[in-house]
Amino acid sequence: MATSPSSAVLDARRALGRRLREIRRPTGLTARAFAARAGWSESKASRIENGKTSPSDPDLLTYATLCGVPELYVDLVSTLHNIEEMYVEWRRLQSDGLRQIQQAHVPLYERTRHFRVYEPGVIPGLLQTGDYAQAIMKRIVSFWDIPDDTEAAAKVRVDRQRVLREGDRRFAFLVEETALWSRFGTADVMAAQLGHLLTVGSLPQVSLGVIPMTAERTMWPLEGFWIFDKDQVIIELATAQVTVKQPSEVGTYLQMFAKLADIACYGQQARNLIAKAISSLG
Repeated sequence: MATSPSSAVLDARRALGRRLREIRRPTGLTARAFAARAGWSESKASRIENGKTSPSDPDLLTYATLCGVPELYVDLVSTLHNIEEMYVEWRRLQSDGLRQIQQAHVPLYERTRHFRVYEPGVIPGLLQTGDYAQAIMKRIVSFWDIPDDTEAAAKVRVDRQRVLREGDRRFAFLVEETALWSRFGTADVMAAQLGHLLTVGSLPQVSLGVIPMTAERTMWPLEGFWIFDKDQVIIELATAQVTVKQPSEVGTYLQMFAKLADIACYGQQARNLIAKAISSLG
């Protein structure tokens, strides 16, 4: 039901192309004539304006200069860089191991005051124990065949959890019941993780909702997503991390989160589902 984040990147590129076309039109130049004046190949402007080719910073400077709007250059470059940041392949992010990417998110966590987190298959990182985090990370290291720094990466992930108890922050977590049953590590690791979930879920600043497997679905995202205040959303795909900052797209994820929250259960009902998963471990 959710829009593919990768298509959101393409939409953003097309939107930038439309904006450049609107900047060009008052000059009276066709795309072909503009390309000729810029010293480009005949079809370059057309490809950029139709979102088929991503412009470079110098390309945007050419648009701003030849169209007589140099004051727009900084804003155009900012838009381009936001698009480039939207889709980053895991292979590139994790090439040196997992610790670096865990550390990179620390400033974002520290400045966020309202976290909204949905995870369909795992316990969210802010609620993970060190052993559970290492069990997940070892699978990532094995799959991508990257340097194994799981112990250091898990330590950074656990250290980030200080934001749960520092400052005036609010946390809303939604997990699918299947995440409680998906086993990472030994039965002891899972039992400790689910017990920790019960403990952290009782904090006054934390709202923990579990979406039962029997819930009548009104929303079914394919990927987990994290909403940081109302500023940005991070979505984790199988191959890449996608960052969304466009207000309208952030608004869509806020709506999705609200609908998911409506079908979740809380308090004693949520604790009962967690306890049931613990009992299944024997």
